Amino acid sequence: MAMPRGVFVTGTDTDVGKTLISCALLHAWRAAGKTVLGMKPVAAGCERQSNGMVCSDVTALCRASSVQVPVEWVNPYAFMLPIAPHVAAEETGITIDLECIQSSFRRLADCADVVVVEGVGGFKTPLNLRQDGADLARELGLPVVLVVGMRLGCLSHALLTAEVIRSQGLTLAGWVANRIDPEMSYFEANLEALRQRLGTPLLGVVEFEVAPDPSRVAQCLLLPRLI
Repeated sequence: MAMPRGVFVTGTDTDVGKTLISCALLHAWRAAGKTVLGMKPVAAGCERQSNGMVCSDVTALCRASSVQVPVEWVNPYAFMLPIAPHVAAEETGITIDLECIQSSFRRLADCADVVVVEGVGGFKTPLNLRQDGADLARELGLPVVLVVGMRLGCLSHALLTAEVIRSQGLTLAGWVANRIDPEMSYFEANLEALRQRLGTPLLGVVEFEVAPDPSRVAQCLLLPRLI
């Protein structure tokens, strides 16, 4: 059986643009002629509607995908409370099971050439009493793309995250500099510091926009190498 092809998108923190970059990568692979699916295994801060739990991030990933599949494959765990996922799960009497996520991922991988999996929060965000986002990435075994939210403090966050990714035996396939703070001082100097230290390709620099369009962002990204 061929190994599933895709990437695991993580970030230096929450709200650094993981969904934007995940959707942009989906658009870029579509433009390259691939069938693509996005996945967000765990989502918090969802809304309960007549058709079930709705998450804006999941909706965005589905719109950027080229194949239609059941939303519960894309997002096996959806919680209303906008809090840490393991706490949200505990509040609803649920335990996040990585085997369940792996099963959903395999279904998606059977339907598309490339699957882009968006992690939750930072790389080490807890998912249950014993496991975290790093365990999920290792379970899926995909190369990792790191989204660096360019703001004060991002240097240490980015370098520490890269170190942990590699300590898990995973491939850091590249990183994206997402300018989430348009007023960041010495942006170019910080960008160069990360270029010199991360030791992996810079896939793109995304300039600040109030309402960024993933299809436009896709045009300024290099596609990471799939293993």
